[in-house]
Amino acid sequence: MKRNIALLLVLALLGGMIAACTAPAAEPSTQQPTEKPVEQVTEKPAEQPTEKPAEQPAQTPTEAPVDPDQAAADRVAALIDAIYVQQRTDTTDLDCAAAKAAWDALTDTQKALVQGEEADPDFFGRDTGDASKDDPRNRDEHGANELLVVSFGTSFNDSRAMDIGGIEAALEAEFPEWSVRRAFTAQIIINHVQARDGEFIDNMDQALERAVKNGVKNLVIQPTHLMHGAEYDELVGVLKQYEDKFEAIAVAEPLLGKVGADASVLNRDKQTVAEALVAAAVQSAGFSSLHAADKNGTAIVLMGHGTSHDAKVTYSQMQNQMKQLGYKNVFIGTVEGEPEETACEAVISRVLVQHVPGLRQVHRHRLPD
Repeated sequence: MKRNIALLLVLALLGGMIAACTAPAAEPSTQQPTEKPVEQVTEKPAEQPTEKPAEQPAQTPTEAPVDPDQAAADRVAALIDAIYVQQRTDTTDLDCAAAKAAWDALTDTQKALVQGEEADPDFFGRDTGDASKDDPRNRDEHGANELLVVSFGTSFNDSRAMDIGGIEAALEAEFPEWSVRRAFTAQIIINHVQARDGEFIDNMDQALERAVKNGVKNLVIQPTHLMHGAEYDELVGVLKQYEDKFEAIAVAEPLLGKVGADASVLNRDKQTVAEALVAAAVQSAGFSSLHAADKNGTAIVLMGHGTSHDAKVTYSQMQNQMKQLGYKNVFIGTVEGEPEETACEAVISRVLVQHVPGLRQVHRHRLPD
């Protein structure tokens, strides 16, 4: 980095010296001094000091009045933002309770004004179903064998009970000798559900500590994650801290299996998922078969979230899997547009130009996270 150095030179100016001159003494006079008549001096009246006008106080800008409704809403927004975090702390439980209590104290007018970095009226106000229908599976009666189902999580109560809860119930029915328990990897979701509905869901650390405390010997981790993304990496990282706490630990692959080096690498997991998803999407769209949908000029777009993680190539692999299965009117898209060819604009362009002439509708079916 270049510097500019400025030198300031101060010159002191010296004034000249002023010499004082003394006049020579006058010679004595022999003449008598003549009296000088006394001059009449008329005294001038003393001038009255002119009063200085009093200084006016400085004008201060007028502050806008504080809206008490907005102030109350802002306080709640700050409390919501404080629990919209991915790390659990020693005060998380108290923070969740404080945010809910403050929200409940607001009027309907004030609730509509709640707006923060992450906060909005829907955080507490949106109706997502009955949380009491969901089972957080955080009981302590474990036994020696535990099957821990680990999901990203969702704050939508109906979806949590039906989707995640449905997987857990199916595993419990299939493996009755195992205690099926739940953990979420998204602390933000855990905090949301806890604050709004009073439902306590374990994160990975809490679930593993619970298993240790209950004397679990054999632990199987079954993730519901889609791919080897950031959340799955975090899951594995936490589990490494507990490797010596159990006699045996096994971790299942995510739904789409191993990633592979590039978009051409496929596997049996991807094929199984592709076949199941397309079958569900065709039924949801009201067609008897994918061929019938194609003949009707209908494209099926399977939407995932998208990611900047290296595992994003998985979406491209799934598009190739559809092609290999002959599903020419099935397309893979992502909300985030990562990888680029899965962006909505790119997918729509391919739908319109490449595969479905005479297109009349686009049916979207969301991939699980």
